Amino acid sequence: MTALSACAARVPSSASTSTLSPEQQIGGVPISQIVDGYGLIEDAGYRLPPVPPKYLQGLNRRALVPYPGYESAGTIEADLHAKLLYWVQDDGSAWRFPVGVGRQGLSMSYDTTIKRKEKWPSWTPTQNMLRREPEVYGEFAGGVPGGLANPLGARALYLYQGSRDTYYRIHGTNDLASIGNSGSAGCIRMFNHDVIFLFPKVPLGTKVVIRDYSDSVAIEGEAVANRGYEQPATRVPAEEIYAAAAESGPPQFGAASNVESFGY
Repeated sequence: MTALSACAARVPSSASTSTLSPEQQIGGVPISQIVDGYGLIEDAGYRLPPVPPKYLQGLNRRALVPYPGYESAGTIEADLHAKLLYWVQDDGSAWRFPVGVGRQGLSMSYDTTIKRKEKWPSWTPTQNMLRREPEVYGEFAGGVPGGLANPLGARALYLYQGSRDTYYRIHGTNDLASIGNSGSAGCIRMFNHDVIFLFPKVPLGTKVVIRDYSDSVAIEGEAVANRGYEQPATRVPAEEIYAAAAESGPPQFGAASNVESFGY
C-alpha cells in the first residue's frame, strides 16, 4: 500500500519555474482515477487498496440495472458464460456484478442455496484437489488461514444442495485479472469490494440459480455470452503465500485446525 503523501500538490506562482508535484496515489492508483465503489477499504484490520481502473472497464464493475432475466426477487442468478452475477431486487432491477469463473465452476448446472457465510475465510484444498494435482496443492494441505493472501478473499458464500455442501463458493479474490475471465481453477470469484458490498445484504437461504448457455445468448447476446478468455494457471510458491498470510493482520497466523475446504 502506497501511503498518502504528507503534502498536497502546490500550484506554482507565475514567477515559479517548478513543475507540479506528482498526483497523490493510494495503492498505486492516482486519487483522480479511483472508481466510485472501488476505493480504499479498511475491514477487520485489513487494508484493501483501490481496484485499478484498468480492471473496471465495460461490464467489469458493479451496477444497478434493469434485470434482464426470469428469476424472482431475492434470487442470485449467476451467468457463468457472460461472467456476470445478478442479485434480483423487488422493483424489477438487479445489482449486476462481474465475476471470474474457474474451470470446475463452469460445470455448475444446478441450483443451490446459501447456507453459510464467512468473513475472511480460511482455505485448504479438498482431497480431490490433492489427488488430482498433488504437485500444485500438496504444499497447501495444511491450509491457509484467512487474510489478504487467501484465495477466498474477504468473504465467502457457501453453496449447498439440501444439507450437502457442494464445495462451490461465491467468494472474493486477490486475482483481479481473473474477473471477467475463466481461470484454470476456482469457483465464482468477485472483486473483494463487490463481495463485501453483497455479503451483508444477502440472507442465509438465498437461492442461487445458474443460467444456461442458451439463455445467456438470448438475454445477453452472443458476444457477451462468450466474453473473456481462459487464463493459464499462476503458481505462487507456498512459502510466499504462508509468509504473506503471517504478515497480513488478523486473524493471526496459526494452526489450521479449523480451515475450510474449498472445491474447484
